[in-house]
Amino acid sequence: MEIDIYSDPVCPWCFIGKRRLERALSLRPGQNPTVRWRTFQLNPDMPQEGIERDRYLTLKFGGAERARQLYDNIRKVGSTVGIDFAFEKIARTPNTIQAHRLIRYASETPHSDAVIERLFVRYFVEGGAIDNVDALIQIAIECGLPEGDVTTYLAGDENLTEVHQEDSAARRLGIQGVPCFIINNQYALSGAQEPEAFFPIFEIASQEMTTAAR
Repeated sequence: MEIDIYSDPVCPWCFIGKRRLERALSLRPGQNPTVRWRTFQLNPDMPQEGIERDRYLTLKFGGAERARQLYDNIRKVGSTVGIDFAFEKIARTPNTIQAHRLIRYASETPHSDAVIERLFVRYFVEGGAIDNVDALIQIAIECGLPEGDVTTYLAGDENLTEVHQEDSAARRLGIQGVPCFIINNQYALSGAQEPEAFFPIFEIASQEMTTAAR
């Protein structure tokens, strides 16, 4: 089974969706999925240097109070899947294009899931940067990636075009929000659904693979 996940490291529901997918897979063992994390930028027009958090909240939600109400709900949901969201620690909303480049680099290694998890934790739990090269190199090292290779990679622009193209392709597919899970290139599940929402798709995918193998 193949699972493509369109996501952004600054999307709290994507973090929740990751945990719920993991729970779904643990409750339906034997799926042996190939998971690929795909690019989607929630803020494609974000300046490269990002913007101050208070300004972002005003532009996005109309102010900090409205954002607080929304985030209080996300915080409650997050606690049910073991995420201790600390939105108050976030000082700046970043441009995530370099983080997506690191995700793409890690996708060719056994450390892909660790990098995704670490980006989410770094931003949402620790309130740390996930856009500057030094921060991304540190994340890569913590996840077991080779420092020298990652440093060289992030210093250049390899995969930059592909990352932008993947984001554009997602929008052409009609994806307007994330997370969005595509199973076997056929079945889409949008949003941070409860684990049980994955079960019917898992069943269909399993039956199709069984039929194809006959």
